[in-house]
Amino acid sequence: MNVDPHIAFHGLSPSPSLTDRIHEELDDLERLYAKITAAHVVIEQPHRSKRTGNHFRAKIDLFVPGQVLSVGRDPAEHRNFEDPVAALNEAFVQARRQLLDYVELRRGFVKSHNGPPHGVVNRIVPELDCGFLITEDGREIYFHKNSVLNGDWQKIDVGNQVVFAEESGDKGPQASTVRLVAG
Repeated sequence: MNVDPHIAFHGLSPSPSLTDRIHEELDDLERLYAKITAAHVVIEQPHRSKRTGNHFRAKIDLFVPGQVLSVGRDPAEHRNFEDPVAALNEAFVQARRQLLDYVELRRGFVKSHNGPPHGVVNRIVPELDCGFLITEDGREIYFHKNSVLNGDWQKIDVGNQVVFAEESGDKGPQASTVRLVAG
């Protein structure tokens, strides 16, 4: 990297062990792609709640030629985000995926997709009329009941194969249409 990474802690005290972990992960990313020019990493504990626990968020911005690769997900009601190390690990997994996609694009190794993307329903949250699916490349995509075609919301269940159209939402990727795969 051209400059030292910027590491910030919001809502929690700076931790030497987390700082060391961040440097190790950034070194690994730099071995994947040596042209990373800068990095900003923020670990924060946005809310402290007695009811839902203390959740952490990790945000990473990698500056590469012509682009900034950004990772940062709100800590959903996942127990693994109650640990700052787990939140940091998840963020670096996503950053690594984005960096590998960027490198493949720069080298001209872009995958061609035949037809719409496929996924598997991973979980349903009926009280919120939404669910999540896992894509073929392992990403989690949100979908709302209204995006399920043919009135199949009542038929959707964990493990169902679906095809979908992806778009960028306010909180990350989401499926604008979801159709059950017959079978």
